[in-house]
Amino acid sequence: MDFGQRVGVWSMELRSADRPQIRDAAAELDALGWRTIWLPGLDGSGVLDDVGALLTAAPRSTVVTGVLNIWGQTAAELSGRVAALDAEHGPRTVVGLGIGSPAGATAHGRDYGRPVESMARYLDELGPGVGPERRLLGALGPRMVELAVDRAAGWHPFLVTPGYVATYRERVGAGPLIAPHQAVVLDTDPDRARAAARAGIGMFLGFPTYRDNLRRLGFGDDDLVPGGSDRLIDALVAHGTAEDVERRVREHLDAGADHVALHVLGAGGLPLAQWRELAFLARGGKSVYA
Repeated sequence: MDFGQRVGVWSMELRSADRPQIRDAAAELDALGWRTIWLPGLDGSGVLDDVGALLTAAPRSTVVTGVLNIWGQTAAELSGRVAALDAEHGPRTVVGLGIGSPAGATAHGRDYGRPVESMARYLDELGPGVGPERRLLGALGPRMVELAVDRAAGWHPFLVTPGYVATYRERVGAGPLIAPHQAVVLDTDPDRARAAARAGIGMFLGFPTYRDNLRRLGFGDDDLVPGGSDRLIDALVAHGTAEDVERRVREHLDAGADHVALHVLGAGGLPLAQWRELAFLARGGKSVYA
């Protein structure tokens, strides 16, 4: 899989994409040179409608679900929707799939089971239009990563550091795509930037899956406090100037990432000003393609 650029936009604010202001924002992203738009699946409801709206508004862009939990739609339903999107827009949809939580499975009347086995069964049931080259997994730990390597184009890890990327690139070799999520705050005041970071990602630090992975990365009880320690926040969220963000992107790429999905925090709505300021990264940056 090759997105055609090494940096994309990850945005919760682009959900409900049938609204005029969201369509206008997507069109501006396309015009600015952002060619990869990552759309979180959240609970799954409406995400594929949003994908279609974004594909219409951004005709040169690929839209990736990053990630869509498997419980909200059967594999057959997902395959049918992707086929319909392809027929209307061409093959510009990439499906990122996640296992979510037991509560999510229960809410849809499904059995969570063993995460890797449940995901493998879902992949077995997908149609040929959503083959390995068109899908990524939301993976963190070694067993789900192994499944991503075997059954998908690669994976999209959430809340990770360049050190995580380096470890897994060495483990899996050069083939599979690694496309980490990277939260950013464009604010040069460290206290204010960290507050925005905690407001944006702090709740995820209480989830067992993320906590377990952060422990594997060397963070301990002093870091995994509510909202995260300064050390943890600084490791997970790039804050400062656009050049500071570029340095973090470069660290991921040097570690072996193929693509970095930038999630702007702290904007209080659509981060149009920040996307404009960071658009030089979509166009190659000063060092991103070096």
